[in-house]
Amino acid sequence: MECLPAALERAGSEQSWAVADAISTVLKDTEELHSWRRQLLSACMKGLVAIYSSSKEESKPEVERPMLLRLEELLGVVGEVDPDDWCSLVKTGLKYRYRDGTFLKVLNAAIQLLYKEESSL
Repeated sequence: MECLPAALERAGSEQSWAVADAISTVLKDTEELHSWRRQLLSACMKGLVAIYSSSKEESKPEVERPMLLRLEELLGVVGEVDPDDWCSLVKTGLKYRYRDGTFLKVLNAAIQLLYKEESSL
């Protein structure tokens, strides 16, 4: 279980995300669930940065869209991010996907969530 978040950071890890979802279901109503979701959120952000960096000019919507929707879902549940992961995602995303409507929609939702008055960022 400890190695799974690192595997999720690689593009094409749909099967790994299915396993991560199964683990989340098993951890439901346990104390470990929040920590697990934080790891998934970090892996999701790092995965998006890797995708954006590797395919700089050409978008891969079939890979990026599910990751962005997962990011939005995890942000809503976790409500906080690692500042380094967040900075890297915003910089890389805006550099390579500033015209991508899905990226911008998720970024806007994340900003609204993370930068509300009570947020630590």
